[in-house]
Amino acid sequence: MHILLVASAFNSLTQRVLAELQDRGHTVGVVLALGNDDEMREAVRVQAPQLIVAPMLTSAIPEDIWRAHTCLIVHPGPPGDRGPSSLDWTLQGGAESWGVTVLEAVAEMDAGDVWAWSPLKVPPVAGKSDLYRGEVADAAVDAVLLAVERFASGRHKPQKQEPAALAAGWRPFMKQAERRIDWASDSTETILRQLRAADSQPGVLDELLGVQWYLHGGHPEDELRGDHPGELIATRAGAICRATVDGAVWIAQLRPWREPGSRLPSYKLPAAEALGDLLPSGVPEVPAPLELPAERRTWSDIRYSEQGAVGVLNFSFPGGAMSTAQCRRLLEAYRFACTRATSVLVLGGVRDFFSNGIHLNVIEAAEDPAQESWANIHAMNDLVEAVLTTTDRLTVSALGGNAAAGGVMLALAADEVWCRDGALLNPHYRLMGLHGSEYWTYILPRRVGESEALRLTQSALPVSARRAVELGMAQRVLQAAPEELGAEVVRLAAELAASPELADRIARKKAMREQDESIKPLQRYRDEELVHMRRNFFDAREPHAGLRSAFVRKEKALHTPPHIARLGMAG
Repeated sequence: MHILLVASAFNSLTQRVLAELQDRGHTVGVVLALGNDDEMREAVRVQAPQLIVAPMLTSAIPEDIWRAHTCLIVHPGPPGDRGPSSLDWTLQGGAESWGVTVLEAVAEMDAGDVWAWSPLKVPPVAGKSDLYRGEVADAAVDAVLLAVERFASGRHKPQKQEPAALAAGWRPFMKQAERRIDWASDSTETILRQLRAADSQPGVLDELLGVQWYLHGGHPEDELRGDHPGELIATRAGAICRATVDGAVWIAQLRPWREPGSRLPSYKLPAAEALGDLLPSGVPEVPAPLELPAERRTWSDIRYSEQGAVGVLNFSFPGGAMSTAQCRRLLEAYRFACTRATSVLVLGGVRDFFSNGIHLNVIEAAEDPAQESWANIHAMNDLVEAVLTTTDRLTVSALGGNAAAGGVMLALAADEVWCRDGALLNPHYRLMGLHGSEYWTYILPRRVGESEALRLTQSALPVSARRAVELGMAQRVLQAAPEELGAEVVRLAAELAASPELADRIARKKAMREQDESIKPLQRYRDEELVHMRRNFFDAREPHAGLRSAFVRKEKALHTPPHIARLGMAG
């Protein structure tokens, strides 16, 4: 069929539904619901879709469209649940199971007939955004594919929702009053639920050191304690630790509150960096050991572990962005991992983002954004180079979630790339006005060929895990739930380490690296890429600074971007 996606943003779920439908042979167009109903009407008129699907929608589809076309809305709740803050209420209430429903658009919100729904388990460690990109996205895709199949059959009759159930299921938009933390009485678990229910938007509004902040990200701490609930007791790798009545919590990011209508910037930064000079000098920086016991309940964005001949370097940075400091710490950890007597080294292997490349928020906040961009891209390049030049063992990138830009190149620098089913790769830079670095001009063509590398970087569209394997960007698609990924990766890595062909593979890898280096040294690829990147960062006539600022500040586009608007036209 030809299907038109209507979405408020080209977010992770919209991209995933697009990729999953395309993988199954459907032609798919996209129009963004940005307040211009006429643009939506024109897309419907031009594309004449057989079905309209809304994976993520914060506004209503015009009545003349849903009366003329079957429009299916994805709601992140089971049948009967209604309202705009479904996941927020679910997580804050501590629910252990939930669901996603695909229902038909009608005048009343979430009140249409149900075409399909899929249940899901809510893991206790997931924040809202992590859950949304993981279990919710999995369930949403299952429900959408079933609904599309039922619609295509022409025989399925959707289930009506009863008026009494509709009335009982309505829950309003969650306001900050319902999210507020009472540090003097709320337990650690209560605070964690409140923080996770607000991650990554809108955050929990709170006062710290005399300033109003939105708190983003919540992780338990099992050893550190403070004298007064709410007080700041430690920092670690940019995060802050605050005491509770029965323990402590780590908060990874802060965003300053601004008066409504204020033009002052308000975007997330590593918490300690956001506090800046407000951070009391007596608050200690508490480093986390790279190797932590599995039973520890504490926050650390980089961890290393071993199981036999397999080393696993887990890392998880908020939003997948990697600042200069984070890249350097990860490189230090990688170098440590390479001193260990292992034959297979796994990078990643945790749920949610693998990496999205350089940290645009930290760059935007820097005193000299161009210089910080330059430092950040060099730090990313150093990390990618270290992976590319590791020739004494096999390396595996295990993607539990999405990767983009330089994060894709970091993943592809390894010998093998394993993607959880549902992970998306966005191997491009141009939407941010960048030529790109991280040795992409070497890494991508050697996997997919020159012409396909050019197409991928210019089309600026997501690649599904299955499509990545077909193209040669990845070697495995892992059929594992987000919470099960780590164990599955270790199991497969152990099989790889035990393979009788391992020594030969490592020898061939080393010989190939030496041959490639003799033909064109890695330094030349780096130098050539950085000529373009220097211009992108430092030339005031280049579009990057404006695009970065708009991205960081979440400025709303006025129209569907051309590269998205063209989708489905040829079909």
